Amino acid sequence: MLLTIAIIAALLGFIYLAAHYNFWRPVVSKSHPRILMYHSINDDIGSNHPDLVVTPEKFRSHLAYLQKRGYQFLTISEIISGNFDFVPRVALTFDDGFQDNYIEMFPILREFGAKATIYLCPNMPSISKLTEQQIQEMQASGLIEFGAHTMTHINLSQAADDVAKLEIIESKNEVERIIGRTCTSFAYPYGRINDRTSEYVRQAGFSSSVLVKKGIEAITDPYRIKRISILGKTDFVQFHIAITRGRYRV
Repeated sequence: MLLTIAIIAALLGFIYLAAHYNFWRPVVSKSHPRILMYHSINDDIGSNHPDLVVTPEKFRSHLAYLQKRGYQFLTISEIISGNFDFVPRVALTFDDGFQDNYIEMFPILREFGAKATIYLCPNMPSISKLTEQQIQEMQASGLIEFGAHTMTHINLSQAADDVAKLEIIESKNEVERIIGRTCTSFAYPYGRINDRTSEYVRQAGFSSSVLVKKGIEAITDPYRIKRISILGKTDFVQFHIAITRGRYRV
């Protein structure tokens, strides 16, 4: 009886670990770029969902991990251009435009000489947003590419055609006004996409757009780029699994 209980407990433990640490997934070739998705970098969760907030200490450990393994830090536009050395490459992406991207994340990028892409949502409610001065300083550094993320973080797949088009076009225009140059990168709020919204993004003049859907693969469709989601609860082992396999949990 005790042996049976021990076997069942061991089996349940293995299932739990296999679900939360997907070591069983095949390792993906380093020839495929790693596109990481972050939101807020902060020690204080505040009113944000805990999954959206990664501590500066964790973020710094992620960059150290990537640097040690020879990853080249590129913007999304550089990734899709193909103009890079043929070494392992990674794009750090940040959704929404949290002000802590300037206060906490930007100094760490400078420390590592790493590049990143920030998708701005100019009228997103309920977050402390980057100021125009902060955005322009980050832009001038040469380390940051700014993309668009709609005006109000709307679910484009559920919006009426005219509303979806306006959210996409106005966000592009507003980002371009702030940064003083063309905005070519887009991120779908909530990762929600369909053929209609993808076409609106292309028509608006964007050259790439990213999803929330997890994975590592060759970029064959620049308007449906998968990313690796890095959450506040992602531990270092899970980060390693995600970088090598595309996702760390079921």
